Amino acid sequence: MTDGNHHRAMSPHRPYRREGTPAAMTIDLNTRDRSATPSDTSLRQARNSAAFWTAVGHARGHTVIRRRGFLAVAGDERAGLRILVQEPDLGHEELAELIDLAGRASGPIDAEDPFSATDLSSLDMHGRQMPIMLRAPGAVAEPAIQVIRLRTEEDLRAAEQAVIAAFTLSRFEPYRAGEMFPATLTHQPGVDVFLARLDGEVAGACVTTVEGGFGSHYWVGTAPAFRSRGVGRAIMLGSLAPITGLPVTLTASRLGRPLYESLGFRVTATSTWWSSR
Repeated sequence: MTDGNHHRAMSPHRPYRREGTPAAMTIDLNTRDRSATPSDTSLRQARNSAAFWTAVGHARGHTVIRRRGFLAVAGDERAGLRILVQEPDLGHEELAELIDLAGRASGPIDAEDPFSATDLSSLDMHGRQMPIMLRAPGAVAEPAIQVIRLRTEEDLRAAEQAVIAAFTLSRFEPYRAGEMFPATLTHQPGVDVFLARLDGEVAGACVTTVEGGFGSHYWVGTAPAFRSRGVGRAIMLGSLAPITGLPVTLTASRLGRPLYESLGFRVTATSTWWSSR
């Protein structure tokens, strides 16, 4: 999730069976066709978000639960439960399982429905709508400040702290190094973390995931001390550079939308994000 300042966000569970692989969720979309139409952007975003959260879940050592209509990552009382709706027509059994999962969660619950088709208000969750945006393949300008693709754990810790500050992620405070961005995150297939520096200091960060011939952006954040200084644009340009040959999606907040439109993104669908009250 992203916005102008934060450019794209349980007690131990009983054991659940880990099923399949990320590829099993994208079998119909893992082609080399790099084109995209507005009608399939919701599905592309759903699959990419599932791949991203699968990678995060595996890196954190959390339980990944995969079903036809949803993917869930069951973390601890700080990370919480993340639900990624994968189809617009969840069945009664799938909804019942989601209710059961939510009932087991003592920490925060977040759910993404890129189809805006599943009503989760019965789980005492608040919904808000945000645009899904799509950028066609194409070159980008050089960023005005330094942006690097992370390769060291020291840089990963800096990116982790920048994102926590940018999104005011109080669930991860007090800070525990490696809790949000474990050292193995950048070893997950298709995942890259980028870091921006301004005046020698860490100014922002983001994560990209490539899945099924599409890229997507997550946690594009600017550290509070560096807002309104072009960091968001720079981190987007620097992280787009390695994937300019791919269509790229993201889910934007109202404040972030103008920046993404200036970079060639266009609104193609609406996603509903649900959060526990």
